[in-house]
Amino acid sequence: MAGQAVPAEAEQVQETESVDRPWVTVVWDDPVNLMHYVTFIFQKLFGYSKAKATELMLEVHNEGKAVVSSGSRDKMEHDVQRLHAAGLWATMQRDE
Repeated sequence: MAGQAVPAEAEQVQETESVDRPWVTVVWDDPVNLMHYVTFIFQKLFGYSKAKATELMLEVHNEGKAVVSSGSRDKMEHDVQRLHAAGLWATMQRDE
């Protein structure tokens, strides 16, 4: 297939898919951090209410992970760095 031109329609579809799929920050469960600390970090870093932060913390605890933010790749990289600085295990990925 090398050397063949990609139809303009196919390029448009690929661009649309990449624009429509934001990046997300995922926090993973770990055996180190206490639940109240994780709740506090979600409140501090993302401005979540105590109820929302608790809900996300319980999702991390019970499901093994939770999406805590979404947006541009640059913003998610920044969020992951802030979570790492707070001692949490976080990664970023394309939204599914």
